[in-house]
Amino acid sequence: MSVQTMPQAELAAPKTERDVRLDFFRGLAMFVIFVAHLPGNSWFLFIPARFGFSSAGELFVFCSGLASAFAFGRMFQREGWWQGTRRILYRIWQVYWAHIGLALGLIGVSVAGLELTGVDYPRLLGLEWLFAHAGEGLLKLMTLRFTPAFLDILPMYLVLLAMIPAMMLLAKLSRLAPLLAMTALWLGVQAFGINLMGGQMPEMVWFFNPFAWQLVFFTGFAFGMRWLPMPKLERGMLFWFCVVILIASVPVNFWAFTENFAVLEQVHDWFVPADGKTNLVLPLYLHFLASAYVALVLVEPVKVRLARLWPVILVGQQALATFMASILLAWVGGMVLDQIGRNEAAMALVNLAGFAGLVLVAAIAQGYKGGKAKPAHRPDQREAAPAAPDSVPRTALVPAE
Repeated sequence: MSVQTMPQAELAAPKTERDVRLDFFRGLAMFVIFVAHLPGNSWFLFIPARFGFSSAGELFVFCSGLASAFAFGRMFQREGWWQGTRRILYRIWQVYWAHIGLALGLIGVSVAGLELTGVDYPRLLGLEWLFAHAGEGLLKLMTLRFTPAFLDILPMYLVLLAMIPAMMLLAKLSRLAPLLAMTALWLGVQAFGINLMGGQMPEMVWFFNPFAWQLVFFTGFAFGMRWLPMPKLERGMLFWFCVVILIASVPVNFWAFTENFAVLEQVHDWFVPADGKTNLVLPLYLHFLASAYVALVLVEPVKVRLARLWPVILVGQQALATFMASILLAWVGGMVLDQIGRNEAAMALVNLAGFAGLVLVAAIAQGYKGGKAKPAHRPDQREAAPAAPDSVPRTALVPAE
């Protein structure tokens, strides 16, 4: 069906009014990401990712796709493909320099930590190759061919943003076309291992394979653009089927089981092999969708009250700034724990201080933009909604040891 003959309702841009659930779940994700990045954090053992296959990596990417639909979809459909593409390029420019700034910040903090404490934090962050090949290393860092731990999500996000104009072109043919394209690309990764070079060493590949993770991103984008219909949020057969999936995944993921029964660890590794997180194997994707649906159904009766949790909402509204802050604060928090010890009181102090830091960064970012926090309306069930928070990757962003 051509764009000229497509029904007007199909061409209508999604509403741009913010859905409080999107900000709420993104905010929760930032707090969980901080917990998971804090080295040696005992709280890490009890984040949702310890109980299932999927993680806050999936949540972060899904919500980014959903937010991108809300932010850019109307511009593509109202002002045309070229204007939409220009806006995407501007966002890519912003995120690229955010990534470089985060990289330089982590490098600077690590060097300062080495000077002050004698602990080789640059080595712990995986910067040995960069320091040993200063000129070449800087070039590869700037061209995204060197993405060490803590610095591997934003490069993936850049590639995902760059795919949006192509998906919007395909959507002019049919709303099914981008869905078929994203599925075909994911299948290509599973069959041929397509990826980009430049992980923690130049000869390695990206930890977050953008050609696989685009499936999660464009699932969120498709819900935001109404290419995919939202299922009814009710405790019916679908809900209980998803609950069974979540319960069944606990024994092969929760450390209390896998550390005592080797066969359960083997089952987990069969479902999610060594490169399973990198290439987003099917169990991760399905577990995320199940957890998303269950959480949305559970939130449905109280969704109008979510706006009262303003610190979480504020953090979610400033996702880029708070994501960067979560990484830096976690790394600095790990240095603090190295000095004061890792008893439970110290853990609580550093974790709660990190949470407060995220709220403070969000407030500063909101104030810098020159306005009050964007009001979150009471979500309507008919509108696309974000997935539920789950947790963070098992090994992706250097979780606590």
